[in-house]
Amino acid sequence: MGIFKKLSWFFKKERKRYILGITFLALTSLANLIPPRILGLMSDQLDQGQITWKNYFIDIVLIILTAIFLYVLRFFWRKQIWGGAAELERQLRSRLFNHFMLMDRTFYQRHRTGDLMAHATNDVLAIQNVAGDGVLTLVDSLMMGVSTMVAMIIFVDWRLTIIALIPLPFLALGAWKLGDRLHDAFDKSQAAFSRLNNKTQESVSGIKVLKTFGQGQQDAETFDKMVNETININKKVFVWDSLFDPLGTIVIGLTYSITIIYGGLLVAGKILTIGQLVSFIAYIGNMVWPMFAIGYLFNILERGSASYDRVEKLLEEKPLITDDHADDSLTAKDIEGDLRYQIDSFAYPDEPQLPVLKKIDFTLKEGQTLGLVGRVGAGKTTIIQLLLREFDGYDGSITLNGYDIREIPLNVLLRQVSYVPQNNYLFSTSIQKNIAFSDVAAEDTAIVEAAKKSDLHDDILKMPRSYETLVGENGVALSGGQKQRMSIARALLKHSEILILDDALSAVDARTESEILKALRKERAGKTTLIAAHRLTSVMNADLILVLKDGQIVERGNHQELLAEDGWYAEMWRRQELEEKVGG
Repeated sequence: MGIFKKLSWFFKKERKRYILGITFLALTSLANLIPPRILGLMSDQLDQGQITWKNYFIDIVLIILTAIFLYVLRFFWRKQIWGGAAELERQLRSRLFNHFMLMDRTFYQRHRTGDLMAHATNDVLAIQNVAGDGVLTLVDSLMMGVSTMVAMIIFVDWRLTIIALIPLPFLALGAWKLGDRLHDAFDKSQAAFSRLNNKTQESVSGIKVLKTFGQGQQDAETFDKMVNETININKKVFVWDSLFDPLGTIVIGLTYSITIIYGGLLVAGKILTIGQLVSFIAYIGNMVWPMFAIGYLFNILERGSASYDRVEKLLEEKPLITDDHADDSLTAKDIEGDLRYQIDSFAYPDEPQLPVLKKIDFTLKEGQTLGLVGRVGAGKTTIIQLLLREFDGYDGSITLNGYDIREIPLNVLLRQVSYVPQNNYLFSTSIQKNIAFSDVAAEDTAIVEAAKKSDLHDDILKMPRSYETLVGENGVALSGGQKQRMSIARALLKHSEILILDDALSAVDARTESEILKALRKERAGKTTLIAAHRLTSVMNADLILVLKDGQIVERGNHQELLAEDGWYAEMWRRQELEEKVGG
């Protein structure tokens, strides 16, 4: 019953709804006592030869009216209780989604997509069942069970009632024991489902890679192995679950046997009438549901409890990046100014002993362009991630117009930044809506202008439905260069003070790159731009270029100054020029 305590916050909030639902449910249980009583009276009248067509007609009308009354009561309790369950589902889904939106990068490194989806689907449904089937089963079984036993005692015989219901405590004891085992088994089952769900999502998302490397068959075998493991885990759930019904059947069978034997003796001894025995057997029919409900209830509650624990564990996680120390008085205008990095050291949270940035110190004047170059793993993307506040745990400071970015509210900071990674995400909708994602109120002319600046407009016009062309899941219908340019168009439409291009031109050719950079220089005049790239032509016009190696700045200056130094930058420039000439 612990799950009801865990959900007490919801039941208190929705108490009016549940009070009404439980009231109608209680009236339903009481109304269910009428038909057996009528059948008993009719049996006595038949046995005594006293029944008339008038009595018969009255009894039939009473049964029909009772059925109509039950129909109305069932409608209202279903509306209230199932409505409450739907409301709980809505709130849990909203809480999870909002929680996912608040969490930072480290959260998504710990939790895989399939696991999060399993929490938001299977676990939420299991919890919803508690507020629906769980409440119904608990209240209905108690009300019907208690009211039926009272009717048995009042209308039939207390001795027969006590003896006939002797097996009932054994059902409750068995259900309690089985419930503990079911809880553990179901918890493992949900975890297995999460792993399988994640594997499915991962394989479908990476289908191109699987086919390219000819790993389809091997991946299918791995998937089959996980399916078999999940089935074996679920078999344990089914074993414990399947024991509930046989247990209930045995108890009900014993109850009927005791009733027939002992009740028959009471009828033979003239202690009971035939009609009372008929009523009693009919009442036992009413007791079938409460008896079975015990097992069914434990099943629902244990599944719901296990799922609620999983969801709560997820919701209890706190983001590392917060506005706890932010100055809420700061606005976008306050942070327009120079960008200053003074990082003594930074290491990722999962590897605190391995610094990835050391002695990063530079100032970028407002309106200037910064170029970040270096080998893979040199620290270019990490510098960008710190500005985006994906991580805050560094020694030193990053300031905008003199304000530490950790003191700037996230919604203020991120509204001033447009970010284009190498692999951007596109939504399964039209090209127009993907570009307008950064400004859903943007007019068509502004969207077209952003596409022109990213050298994508002509490509779009050649597509079947122009700007209304659907891009498919994550832009599956587009080339790598088209996806990058669409992401750049999206960023330009935002007109933010800071634009970050993180190797965002790697998939376009030299001519297209030149056109985009030319448009950017014109568009970004007076605004700050950061460009991380492997191709040096992307940063050659930057006001400041930083060459990174092992998380440190080893060269700095503009294009001509770095060529004059004749270091790594100059060597790489000559190599890339030669490659372009040979390739051309």
